[in-house]
Amino acid sequence: MRGFLLTISCFSILATHAQTVSIKNVELAGEKIIVHYDLEDGNPNNEYKLDLFASSDNYASPLTKVKGDVGLEVKPGAGRKIEWNVREELGGYKGKIALEIRGKVYIPFVKIQNFNAEKSYKRGNSYNIAWKPGSNNAINIDLYKGGQRVSGESNLQNNGSHTFYIPTHAKKGNDYRLKITDTKNSEDVLYTSEFNVKPKVPLLVKVLPVLVVGGAVAVLVGSGGGGEPGSPTGDSVIPGVPALPTGN
Repeated sequence: MRGFLLTISCFSILATHAQTVSIKNVELAGEKIIVHYDLEDGNPNNEYKLDLFASSDNYASPLTKVKGDVGLEVKPGAGRKIEWNVREELGGYKGKIALEIRGKVYIPFVKIQNFNAEKSYKRGNSYNIAWKPGSNNAINIDLYKGGQRVSGESNLQNNGSHTFYIPTHAKKGNDYRLKITDTKNSEDVLYTSEFNVKPKVPLLVKVLPVLVVGGAVAVLVGSGGGGEPGSPTGDSVIPGVPALPTGN
């Protein structure tokens, strides 16, 4: 990755005087650029939405090949960092490049409270999900398997609770998740972690009762199935096997 001359523009954030940020260091590590920064806030409970931009497209769109303290729900603190994979984003780019971090205080339209992605969910059952509302806009809640929508409900009240149903026709798998969308802002989308869906009643291996009589084996078959003519119960009779004793 030779040919890079890095310059850093000012940090831009929508915040009050109680919130400050400072870039401490920028390093080139192989095919990655790592931006180290501190984010200070008088309220440690605040969360931020942060994006990294570059001069390669005149700061038009956020960079996508990034990880670390970037995106949604970034907490204030020292020692924060963003890793950007230049090769994946720009290919064999050479020349000067300037970076800029933009952000604002992030207030999620929903903040999930009690969803457990570690448990297995059974098709044909209903489950409750709870969240902390961040707006009054109606929401959509959809069930996805991978990238395919399975079911869902639209224009629900953002009141903090909903009971969702897993259809009986849903295929079993561990790649299910819920998608929650703000109906008035398509950019406000939240996914749960992936979870497992399994059949409501697991398949059972049914074993017929077996009776050993005088060294011979008799299989007892339930009534209603092709018994010997004249038999009052309709039970099958195996030739050569003594009749079962009857009680008084």
